[in-house]
Amino acid sequence: MKQCNSTLFGGLKDIAIDRLREFEKVALDKHPDGFYLAYSGGKDSDVILNLIRQAGVKYTAHHNLTTCDPPELIRHVKEQPDVIIHKPKMTMWQLIRKKGMPPRRNARYCCEMLKETAGRGRLIVTGVRWKESARRSKRRMLEACYRTKGTHYLHPIIDWENNDVWTYIHSEKIDYCKLYDEGFKRLGCVLCPMSREVQRDIDRWPKIAKAWEKAIKATWKPEYEAFPTPEHYWQWWLARDRPAMNKDKTIMMFED
Repeated sequence: MKQCNSTLFGGLKDIAIDRLREFEKVALDKHPDGFYLAYSGGKDSDVILNLIRQAGVKYTAHHNLTTCDPPELIRHVKEQPDVIIHKPKMTMWQLIRKKGMPPRRNARYCCEMLKETAGRGRLIVTGVRWKESARRSKRRMLEACYRTKGTHYLHPIIDWENNDVWTYIHSEKIDYCKLYDEGFKRLGCVLCPMSREVQRDIDRWPKIAKAWEKAIKATWKPEYEAFPTPEHYWQWWLARDRPAMNKDKTIMMFED
């Protein structure tokens, strides 16, 4: 990633640290370990990890493996001495077989099962920012979890621009995953249903792509009229938003 020009950055940094210090008592009231930092290994998480260390507040940092993470990202996560790495109860490939269907853009059960169950009842700190997406632009700095009663989220850099993140990383000399230097804009699971960079992921991580293919083909059923073979099923999944049609031209439905 090309280095940003240095700027006076004290204001944003101080505000973020003040937010963490302001809500530390809330975090401690929920759990004696204080904040639960959800660390993904991406650039925003690296900023949050640096800020929470400087804030001097009590916290534990956690990373949840999905088993389809880029190896480069996992190496970066392992380099963080205070990040606890959690292995899932089942791999992505086992989860797909259990569900009997692959995850899709409108059915991302993988996130809920592999990443979003941690930190229950605690104040979870994330690097969510308004500028990341239209959906995230509607988030609040402090918000309750709609799934789990008693769980709350704090997003200390929610109002930062993308350039602010990189300026801070370079000014503080923070190590980051070098996939960004290769042009990756966002990091996450290889062949994530939300990603449009399908061929890029297949070419770069063929073993992980082959694991996806094997697991998805294993969920193919002969009654899927829209897909004569498991290969058709796999290619449809790779096409992402292309609707699957039955012989009567109705949209094909999947069992949950």
